[in-house]
Amino acid sequence: MHFRKIHGAGNDFVLLSDLGPDGDNEWPKEAERLCARRTGVGADGLVISTLVSNRPAVLEVTCFNADGSIATMCGNALRCSAWAAHHDHGFQQMSLHMAGVVHEAVVSDDSVWVTAEVGEVLPRRLQVVINGRPTWFDSAHTGTEHVVAIVDDVDAIDTAMVGGLVRHHADLAPLGTNVNFVEPAGDQALKIRTYERGVEAETLSCGSGAVAAVVVATMRGLVARRAVTVHNRVGEPLTVRPHDARPNRTHWVGGPVTTAFEGVLA
Repeated sequence: MHFRKIHGAGNDFVLLSDLGPDGDNEWPKEAERLCARRTGVGADGLVISTLVSNRPAVLEVTCFNADGSIATMCGNALRCSAWAAHHDHGFQQMSLHMAGVVHEAVVSDDSVWVTAEVGEVLPRRLQVVINGRPTWFDSAHTGTEHVVAIVDDVDAIDTAMVGGLVRHHADLAPLGTNVNFVEPAGDQALKIRTYERGVEAETLSCGSGAVAAVVVATMRGLVARRAVTVHNRVGEPLTVRPHDARPNRTHWVGGPVTTAFEGVLA
């Protein structure tokens, strides 16, 4: 099978496109095998993108996390799928279906935008002690579960230790959560680090996490309800802005997508 190694602002995937009727496989096990950093291709997830319709352009996108679990929402996987479909079929606007939810996508010369649906937002969901200081986490559902802590310095956080602790916190059982640490970074800008459930590690970027960060920061009065730049670990920031038609329910998240290499799976 032909594959692309592709990343959305540092969030990397093995992408398989339009596999056809013979493309069925044991994808959870394949995801674990292919995403392994030392013995596989290496990625945060495995993405299966299938063309459903040309006119209008519709794709079915499935994302398996590195541990084999299915992601109900992955903004960067959607952005990577839209980028690949643009190059394969010339689409600039399309609908992407993931886990039963329809997302809009728009591809321009230097960025790819997809929509994320914002659900329940709960302030002060849980509290933990970080570097000796009690710290509150708000929760925001952006297609998947996220908690967000506003901190003074994201670089001072032991993301693996604290993220792992909060991800498995008893108050969030049984699903657990993705964990975001967010620092105000000037006018309409945030700095973020994310520990991702399913990867069970810090990732360089997270699209749904960026949306959750902006939703919580807006609620906290740290940014205005307009475009916000979210700086990540890889130095390729994402931009999050409200959807013009559904500003309270839907956000756009956009940024670069890069194809690192292509190959054939043995």
